[in-house]
Amino acid sequence: MDAEWLLAHTLGVRRSELYGADLDGRLDEYRELVRRRIDREPLAYILGEWGFRGLTLVVDPRVLIPRPETEAVVERCQMLLEGVAEPRVLDVGVGSGAIALAIADERPDARVVGTDTSAAALEVAVENRRRAGLEERVEFVEGEILAGQAGPFDLVVSNPPYVAPEDLPTLEPELRREPAEALVGVGRHHPIAQAAFGVLRSGAVVVLEVGDGQACDIATMIVALGYRDVRTSEDLAGRQRVVDGKRP
Repeated sequence: MDAEWLLAHTLGVRRSELYGADLDGRLDEYRELVRRRIDREPLAYILGEWGFRGLTLVVDPRVLIPRPETEAVVERCQMLLEGVAEPRVLDVGVGSGAIALAIADERPDARVVGTDTSAAALEVAVENRRRAGLEERVEFVEGEILAGQAGPFDLVVSNPPYVAPEDLPTLEPELRREPAEALVGVGRHHPIAQAAFGVLRSGAVVVLEVGDGQACDIATMIVALGYRDVRTSEDLAGRQRVVDGKRP
């Protein structure tokens, strides 16, 4: 399948159009892309873009590649925002802008702020915002966690780093090509949930993506911080990968 994607990219056609296409002297270009994939460069980085909930996002080594489990995070956010008029949303660690832009794209009345410590990642997010035509409703701010955003917000969402440093050498080579600062970290959920508590309206929610096997511990942690109605949700593979809780 990766080979088909690379060939379609080389020829500028859809995968479904490949078998009626002609390489037309572009074999060397295709072979170079295949060589990069053999070297375990992620397919999304080679293509330069990746699909996420109806959006086509620019992706490169400055940002994580959006994944299906993160689509489950957006799905949960949209469910929790049902019935909330003109919601204000904060995305902590916005990266490529995937979560923030998907929420704004699917909720035309939403206004979203995304924060990130990486200026390089925010450059990608700004380009994705331009491509999605969401400049009027999505704002990006450089800084730690809240980055000075006072709220109040109807929802705070985050996909923080959650891979333990000792596990990094065991990951697939493709994952190790992604930015380590967005991938590797322990204990990042706590300060985000704690900060979110202070900027959420009463009855508003925090939504966190968690690593496989971490949902129970993260749920217990946010209960201790004072959140109520805490629940976990599954991704498409049936793994508990989303935790959310309500501010009293």
